[in-house]
Amino acid sequence: MELLKFQDISCRIERKRNGDEYIMTKAEVAQMIDHTLLKPEATKEQIKALCEEAKEYGFHSVCVNSSYVPYCAELLKDSGVAVCTVVGFPLGAMSTKGKAAETEIAVKDGATEIDMVIHVGMIKSKDWDYVSEDIKAVVAAAGGGVLVKVILETCLLTDEEIVEASKVAKAAGADFVKTSTGFSTGGATVKDVKLMREAVGTELGVKASGGVRDAAFAKEVIEAGATRLGASAGVAILEDWAE
Repeated sequence: MELLKFQDISCRIERKRNGDEYIMTKAEVAQMIDHTLLKPEATKEQIKALCEEAKEYGFHSVCVNSSYVPYCAELLKDSGVAVCTVVGFPLGAMSTKGKAAETEIAVKDGATEIDMVIHVGMIKSKDWDYVSEDIKAVVAAAGGGVLVKVILETCLLTDEEIVEASKVAKAAGADFVKTSTGFSTGGATVKDVKLMREAVGTELGVKASGGVRDAAFAKEVIEAGATRLGASAGVAILEDWAE
């Protein structure tokens, strides 16, 4: 199924606001979900179950730690489900060379989407050149055809920093900005998703992750501008989604 773009989603939301009966289907919502398992204690059996659920429910991707990328690529071959992995995770303080190398290896192993963590400390230091070059290095290492999402860890940033980081990520060639790792002090909020969407316009995707556990909140962040959801509760979200 073709990936839903922000323009498509916003159009459908506007139709709903105008009294149209259109409601996003479960299949459309499923294609917005990165089915996620990033816990350090995740086993091969759990990763296999994650992949089976992704195929069964039609999720856009599975999002796993890089050691599991070859395994997922094998399990999901020809299924239409993408393999997403994380880079510089969860702190983002890894060296730029380290992030680039991690990205190159992940892509060779079969990853088709990269979720990199931004260097929060450099944002706080106002070293925006470092932040930009860090992202550019990962985009270059990913190569063409591999999506790069930049995790901002919004719970650690001011509103002004969220806006500027989103703009820097866009200028550096990223495909998405993403709210959270799910391993810090907070997750996605409607306010932060709106800030990110306003900062990047309609050209980039916005991924809401961290705390997206039910259909009600999923709808809120989608209406705020999210075009992708990172969730370990994807099955519960779909089963609770009213068509």
